[in-house]
Amino acid sequence: MLGHLWTIGPNLRHRLLPHAAPAATPWSTTLHDPRVGPVRLTGALARLPGARELVVLVHGLGGAIDSSYVIKAARAAAAVGLDSLRLSLRGADRSGEDFYHAGLVDDLTAALASPALADYDRVYAIGFSLGGHMTLRWAMAPTDPRVRAVASVCAPLDLAAGCAAIDQGRGAVYRAHVLAGLREIYAAVAARKPVPTPMPAIQALTTIRAWDRLAVVPRHGFCSVDDYYASESAGPRLRALALPSLIVAATGDPMVPAATVAPHLRELPSHVHARWVPGGHVGFRAGLDLGMGDAPGLEPQVLAWLRRQ
Repeated sequence: MLGHLWTIGPNLRHRLLPHAAPAATPWSTTLHDPRVGPVRLTGALARLPGARELVVLVHGLGGAIDSSYVIKAARAAAAVGLDSLRLSLRGADRSGEDFYHAGLVDDLTAALASPALADYDRVYAIGFSLGGHMTLRWAMAPTDPRVRAVASVCAPLDLAAGCAAIDQGRGAVYRAHVLAGLREIYAAVAARKPVPTPMPAIQALTTIRAWDRLAVVPRHGFCSVDDYYASESAGPRLRALALPSLIVAATGDPMVPAATVAPHLRELPSHVHARWVPGGHVGFRAGLDLGMGDAPGLEPQVLAWLRRQ
């Protein structure tokens, strides 16, 4: 029950009393996708005078840069003198550019290579939920030497097991919320360009697996849903992480159950650290202490760990 409370509560509070994001300017860059051509990425870049360190924040499936957990992380970064880029994965801004998947690292690669970020000396990345999975996949073959460490929060390390869990009856509320966001992204793409599956079929789907089968697999060239899950899941590949990595998992997460994550957090290499904490899906109590820094709270603690690497 507490896991549900910590999942729903912060999101509900943000809807009623939104957190104010740090002052930021619009950011964008363009990458070339071999299947669809130019894809424009957008985001919000918060700069502080003289800052030379940046944290890139990556939202979860169906989320956006104004999701409560992304804004809280950006506020925590500003509080310790870090700049932040709240990165919108392709299409998450409802621009109709394209849509992403759990292993698509090209968006993070393109963001880091953008001229607007060229003057930073040290860079970190924090990904939440599916964004955390994507961040870990990027860290297995990092493309930018300025990135010193990465962190994932409530990432579904096993895509097949995670999908099966949320597609069960008890995940209906969360599944409906995620699918609503994905349909919006897909509809924006369908309004601009050809899509692999007609919109009525996307409107009718009721599971994440069906989304992956009808949208992700044909768009991104996987042979099947099982091929997608097997080829992209980070969990079996954590020993390949090339950067210091922090993996935060919540014991009460109702969207990414502990049983789907725990098998992959055994016998990790010395530069990969896992922390189990009480909480829900990307939702935690304000005074959470991971033993990583002086300031309490998930975001300040994670940022303190990243900066020590």
